Amino acid sequence: MSKLSSPQESHGNRLRRLRSFCYAAQTGSISRAAEQSMLSQPSVSLQIQALELEFRAKLFQRRGPKILLTPEGQALYKLAWPLVDAIDSLVPAFHASKGGMEAGRISIAAGESTILYILPETIGQYSKTYPGIELRLQNVTGRDGLKMIRNDAVDFAVGSMIEVPEDISYTPTFRYDPMLITARDHPLAAKERVTIKEVASFPLILPPQHLTTWRVVDYVFHKYGLNYRVALEAGGWEVIKRYVELGLGISIVTSICLSGKENLATIPFNRYFPQRTYGVVQRKGKLVSAQATRFIEMLASQASQSNSPKPQKPRRQRLPAAPAKEAVE
Repeated sequence: MSKLSSPQESHGNRLRRLRSFCYAAQTGSISRAAEQSMLSQPSVSLQIQALELEFRAKLFQRRGPKILLTPEGQALYKLAWPLVDAIDSLVPAFHASKGGMEAGRISIAAGESTILYILPETIGQYSKTYPGIELRLQNVTGRDGLKMIRNDAVDFAVGSMIEVPEDISYTPTFRYDPMLITARDHPLAAKERVTIKEVASFPLILPPQHLTTWRVVDYVFHKYGLNYRVALEAGGWEVIKRYVELGLGISIVTSICLSGKENLATIPFNRYFPQRTYGVVQRKGKLVSAQATRFIEMLASQASQSNSPKPQKPRRQRLPAAPAKEAVE
């Protein structure tokens, strides 16, 4: 005779399934949902299949490596996520309602550069000051980060923005200079003044095309009517620096990734490329918890103590259309 599940057990299973479903909806990936749920990929897939059987609806459709919500999935997500988030945030919300900082949780979305070069100091300080508050760091691209912000899957994001959507607020806190990097024995390394035309004659190593850096580089070269050649697409500044050191190409990076200990020649390139800002990204109108507010304040304090000049008041930015060909030195 089979053992029937108790109502409590049944509700608990449904909550776990809905949590995995919501994570998959937010990230567009079963593997990333598994990471957030701390489960295996097969377990998450089975939980989603169980929900589809229970609701008699197909919740996802696959588009290449990503999964997208069907209309039925979107309807379930709108109903399920507030419930899942309310349950998972119950303890933090309780302490926040008391105005205390003894416990709680902060979820932050950030890209690799931000995680490597900006956040460690603030995260270390915050963890020591408030050991009872759990910090969750989501390593995502800018597009996925915006999606998580809009879905309230994170409290806020920290990163760099050029175009700021109407429903998003961006407060730049750090400012970094553009730098041309080459191997130390490269022909450009010994020059006091390097022009964009000279750079165009050498192969480049750049981040993937869907990232902002590539768009900025492409815009600047076309602004001056120059063609350029990309020898290698590499993800992450550390990988790019390594291959530039090996002499496989040159690159235009942001000074955020340069410590001065690299075996590279570094040349300021402000004449051609804009500075990049990094800061806090939030959904307009979102209520920020006391725990998250304190983290943002610590981040701003870190920026004020750094050597980076204080940025101007943020404004909505947009890359303009490429102008007519300009003179090239």
